[in-house]
Parts: sequence; C-alpha cells; structure tokens
Amino acid sequence: MLSRRCGSGLLASPSMTSRSRPPGDESAESAEPAGQSVPGTASAELFRSEPGARPRALVLSAGLVSAGAVALTAGALLPVVRAGSPGFTAWPVLVVLALVPAAAVLHAVVTGRAGLASGLVLGLTALAPGRLLLDLQLLADGSLAARPELFLADRLLTLPPAGPGLWALVVGHLLTLAAGAFAAGTARDEAELAGELDGRRRWRLLGPVLGVAGGLGLLLPPLGSGNAYLLAKNAFEGPTVAMAGYLLLAALLPLTVLVAVSSPSAAVGKGGFAGAALAALAVGVPQVLAGLVVDRLSVAPGSVVVTLAGSALLGLAFTRFDGAEAGEAVTGDLAGEARLPGLFWWRLATGALALLAAATAVAGALTPVLKANGATPVPETPARWLLLGAAVVLAVPALFVFVPRLSAFARGVVAATWVGVVLAGAAVLSAALSVTEDKAVDPALFGVDLPVLPDKIGFSAGPGVTWTFISLALAAMAGLAAVITGVVERDDDAADAADDGSRTSGNVLTPVVAAAVLAVAAFGTPVFTAPGYTAPGLWSDFGSASWGLLGALAVVLGLYALVVRSRPVAAASALIGAALVLDLRAAEWALVGSEYEGASAGVGFWLALSAAVVSFVAAGMAVAGSRRSR
Repeated sequence: MLSRRCGSGLLASPSMTSRSRPPGDESAESAEPAGQSVPGTASAELFRSEPGARPRALVLSAGLVSAGAVALTAGALLPVVRAGSPGFTAWPVLVVLALVPAAAVLHAVVTGRAGLASGLVLGLTALAPGRLLLDLQLLADGSLAARPELFLADRLLTLPPAGPGLWALVVGHLLTLAAGAFAAGTARDEAELAGELDGRRRWRLLGPVLGVAGGLGLLLPPLGSGNAYLLAKNAFEGPTVAMAGYLLLAALLPLTVLVAVSSPSAAVGKGGFAGAALAALAVGVPQVLAGLVVDRLSVAPGSVVVTLAGSALLGLAFTRFDGAEAGEAVTGDLAGEARLPGLFWWRLATGALALLAAATAVAGALTPVLKANGATPVPETPARWLLLGAAVVLAVPALFVFVPRLSAFARGVVAATWVGVVLAGAAVLSAALSVTEDKAVDPALFGVDLPVLPDKIGFSAGPGVTWTFISLALAAMAGLAAVITGVVERDDDAADAADDGSRTSGNVLTPVVAAAVLAVAAFGTPVFTAPGYTAPGLWSDFGSASWGLLGALAVVLGLYALVVRSRPVAAASALIGAALVLDLRAAEWALVGSEYEGASAGVGFWLALSAAVVSFVAAGMAVAGSRRSR
C-alpha cells in the first residue's frame, strides 16, 4: 500500500480523497493513509500498489509508451530523409523530449499513482495524431517541411525519399496512440473513485487559457527564415499534411486541457496537464532552438508561445488541484483558499485581454495588410473597416467589466462580442492570403543566388496581418477568460447573494428559437451583393473568411442554448452580446459593401437585423420575467 512519505507534488497525487468516501465513514478516514483507496471494493483493489495487484491494462499502457519513446529516440538518431541531415545537432534535445514523458509514466506506475499515470498517457496520446501528421509531411514532401531539427535541405530537392528515422518516428507515435486506448479505462475508474468535482480548484481554470494560447501559437509561423530552401509559413499557408497536423494540434491541445480540468480525480487532471504540456514542448522547443542556432533562421512568436504555454501547463501540474488533496480535511472556512485566483483577478484578466484584443484589432485595421515587393500599387481590403467596428463592439463592454456593479453583466456581453474580432479578422486575413499566395520572391531576402526576377513584382504580408493574428489570439483568450469568470461568479458567495438563483422564464424560449433560426440564415447568406463580388458562405464558396462566419455562428448558437438554463441577468447579457454580434454582421453592408460600386443590401442583412431585434426583445423578456417572479 502507498505510504505517507509521498508528497503533494506532480508524482504524489492521491487517487481518492476524504470527499469521495461514504458519508459517516470517519473511521476509514482516520485510519487510511493519504491517497489510499477504500478497501473491500473491486475497483479499489485494482489500484493497490502491490506489484501483483496493479491493473494489467495500465502496465501494458506504460510499456507501449516506453516502446514508443525508444522508437522516437531512434527517429532522432537516424536520418529521416535519405542523403539528408538536420540543420543542427538536435538529437540530444529530441532524445530528452522523447524519454522524459515515458520516464514520468513509469515512475507513476511503479509508485502506484494509477490516476497520474493514466492522465499522463492520455495527455500524450491526445496530441500524438497531430505530431504524426507533422512528421508525415517529410514523407509527402520533405522539401516543404519546416523541421530543421530533423532535416534541412542544402540544395534543391524534389520529393526527397524517406529515411529509416521517419519510419521510427511514425512507429513511436502509433505506439503512443495504442497506449492511450489501454489507459482510458484506468482514468475512468479513477474518476469514479474520486467522486464529484471539487468546485474550488480555481488554479485548474488557468489551464484552458494556456491551452488556447498554445493552440493559437501552433497556427503562427514556427520559424523566421532567410533560407531559400526553408520557407517558414503559418499553418494556413503551409503544405497540406503539415497544415492538417498543426490544425489538429491547435484544436486538441485546449480540448485535452479542458478534459483534464473536468476530471473529478486530481491525479488524472495533473497527469493530463503534464502529458499535454510535454507533448507541446516536444513541438515547440526544437523550433526555438533552431531559430537560435541555425544560420539564416530566427525565432518566431509561434514556437515561443507554444513553448511558454507548455512550460506553464507543466508548472500548473505541480500545483495543488484539490482542496482535500494529500489527505487534508475539507473544512467549512476553506483555509488557504484566498491564495487561489479569485473573482476580482478573473474579471481583471477578462477586461484586460478584451481591451488588448480591441487595441490590436485597431492596429490591424489601420496598418497596411499588404506591402509591395516593387512599385506595384498596394491594394487595401475593405474588411479592415469591419475589423475596426469589431474592436469598438468588444472594447465598450470590456470597459464596464472594471465597474463592480456592472461587471457581471458586461462580462456576459464580452463572452459573446469577442467572436466579432474573429469574424472580421478572418475576412482580413483571407484577403491578404489570396493576394500573397502567388507572390514573387525577392532574391535579396535570401542568402543564396537565385535567378533574377523581373521588377520583383508581387506582394507580401504587411504589419496589419501580424496585428490581426495577435488580435485573434487575444480575443479567443478574452472569450475563454469571460466564460471562466462566469463559472467563478456562480461559485462566489457575493455573486450568488446578488441574485435569487431563479431561472429564466420559459416564455423566452420562443423568441430565442426564432433568433437562432434567423442567425443560421443570416450567417449563411450574403449581407450585400455587388457586381463581380462573390461573398464567402457556409454552404457554397467556402473559403478562409468562412471560418470566421462559422465561428461566430457557433458562439451565437451556443449562447442561445445556454439562455434557458441561465439566471435572468446572465441570460440578458448573453442575448445582448449575441445581438451585438448580429448587428456587426449586418453592419458589413455599410462598412464593407460601401467600398464596392453598385453594392446593395442582401438577404443576409435583413436576416441579421431581424435576429438582432428578436435577441434584444428576448433579453427584455428575461429581465421582465425575473422582476415579475420577485
């Protein structure tokens, strides 16, 4: 059985606490050492730390992770491309990044930390598919892969053949995926043993913010390059297989952290944080080192953000997740909870992130999105005015987040209006990418001799693209912070005392459903029409800007779905926020359509305006119904 000498660090997470024991079982609580499961049950016997009683599935999972680490180590030592070599001596770092996660899993299994071990494996497994796709880009076309830690061309190559190291990397990722299948059952049983989720684990709530930040960093260029044989691009401009890998990683990193946050078991949650962090570091750290030591390469913000987010997640795994962790009794006064991030700090973070997102959106709208490589006139995208409007729609409620009496209501509005920056920013970036994707290359930007190109015609991304990317990242973080702040508000005694806890009246359901139907049509049909202009859509002409439409629609529909389960004031703020997003969609006719000759209002304009009006009416009904109930 586990002894008391285990601490409360990363590798000392108990699988069960006092709150998961049956009520009235004080004798068991006083007799058991911290972290020991309840004897006499079938599920508890699986997690006893005697060698013969360890769950076979978890031991097999640890073995698969170890075998995968050995394969990844071989991939770091062997050439991934025949007759090719890395850009620098990266194998010592790659070996450490491959072996440390496996060592952590083995240590957790040997010391009887079943929940921690399973969480580590699942965190590693979740990001394995994306890492596998990044490596498979070397198989599809290694000359397009920005992986200087594994391969850096020194001459023009066409479809360089894969080497033995690449197949070792593929085997390593597949073994990690297989390990997750065996660890899932253990994690589920640990969660059942832990009981209900402890709502006081506010340090956990920092995890999703870091996950989103890391995911957004994965979408940015991993390197800065002045090497003609390595064209470092962002996820959307890069080759197809690598783009799929980065998109998958960007989606799975915050999702993995969110699942770890929701686990009732503190051990599984810590393991999930640590596993996802180690996998993220395996992607970001080599790129940072390559930018530092390889000639004509430079460090880019993308890999720095991923590395910092992974490091912060790993550090968060060492914090105390559970108010009753390490066998400490849960008392009524919750001594020590004041040291955890409170409502004030979450509101401060929400307002600050929203204002920063609005400020960078203004910079993206007012600075050039494109720059010419020659004397060619530089076109400007009309979508920049929509981005400027989105910044205003986000900044105004963000200012009121700092006003104590209005903070809760303004926070609810910010939880919706952040997506307006995504809606407008996607349109700005789409216009920039469509112009620069076939740009000519200026030989002076590179350190090798290239054929002279006539007049260096073409365009490249200007500072507006960078500011717009930053605004998208900050807006997403502000939206997540607003949602987390809402969770903390519900748990905060002061916030609960300001409301009677009643639900929104059922009379609001009819206008909410009507607004949802109108919103789907509003985002799916053009707001304006003009000769020669093809509007991005959801069901046809799907392009880069359509992702902004899809994201805005998803947020608006999500808010509508939560309204009927929310308290009246929270429901009203969500409805007003959704209405402002719909107003921004309708304003596209005036802000963008005015730049096109012969533009006229489309069906989407009237649908968006109608959905906004219905949302405002539903917000009024929610507040009025609350007053009548009192």
